[in-house]
Amino acid sequence: MEIRASTVLPARREPIELHTGDGLTLVGELALPADRPPVATLVCLHPLPTHGGMMDSHVYKKAANRLPALADLAVLRFNTRGTTSERGTSQGAFGAGEDERLDVAAALEYADFHDLPRVWLLGWSFGTELALKWGRDPLVEGAILLSPPLHRATDADLDAWAEFGRPLTAMIPEFDDYLRPEQARERFARVPQAEVVGVDDAKHLWVGEPYVRIVLDRIVLRVNPAAHPLPTELPAGMAAEVPGS
Repeated sequence: MEIRASTVLPARREPIELHTGDGLTLVGELALPADRPPVATLVCLHPLPTHGGMMDSHVYKKAANRLPALADLAVLRFNTRGTTSERGTSQGAFGAGEDERLDVAAALEYADFHDLPRVWLLGWSFGTELALKWGRDPLVEGAILLSPPLHRATDADLDAWAEFGRPLTAMIPEFDDYLRPEQARERFARVPQAEVVGVDDAKHLWVGEPYVRIVLDRIVLRVNPAAHPLPTELPAGMAAEVPGS
C-alpha cells in the first residue's frame, strides 16, 4: 500500500508540556518508535504563528506520522508562546523571535531531561530563525532548515553558527517567496559546514506530497542515513493507523 499524505504509521504518541524560564507552559507532542528506542531526535520549530504556523504545520505533522516508524526517530513538536493548534494553546504571547529563545531552551531542556538521543533542530521559515539565533546549545548535533528567510537571523548569527561548528543543512525551494537557492548559497557561504540544497519547482510552504517526501528523505539522510531512502510503500508487516482509533 502506498504511503499517502494522510498516512499515519504506528508510534508511541505522548502529549507533553514544556516549562520556560519565564514561567510559561507550552503544549506539545512527542512521537517515539512504537517498540524500540529512537536513534535520534528532531526538535521541530514551526513557521510564523502570526501567519498560521504551529506544531501541526503539515510537514511536521507528516514527520511525526511517519518518521518514528520508518526511521526510528523521535519527533518533538510544540507550540511556541501564544500559539494554538489542536493540541491546545501555549501560554504567553508572540515574542517576535526574541522571547522565543526561552521556548527553544525549554524544548532542549525537555529532550535532555528525558534522555532523548542525538538532538537535531528542524526549523521551518520562522523556525529557522529560532534555530540559528537560539539553537547553539551543546546538546544540539546540528540543524536542518526548511525555507529559511534569513530576516531575523543575521550574518552575525550565521557567523556564530560557523563558530559553533555543528552541521547545517538548508533546503531552499526554487520558487521561495523570501530566499532562493542562488541567494541562499551566497548567504550561507560564510558557514563552512553548511550544505545548501536547492529543490526544483518547490515553494515556501512545501505543498504537495512529492515535496514532503523530498524534505523527509533529506532529513533522514542527514540524521539517520541507515534508514535512507524512505520507502514509498508500507513495509511488510506494518499497518497504517486508523485516525481516531
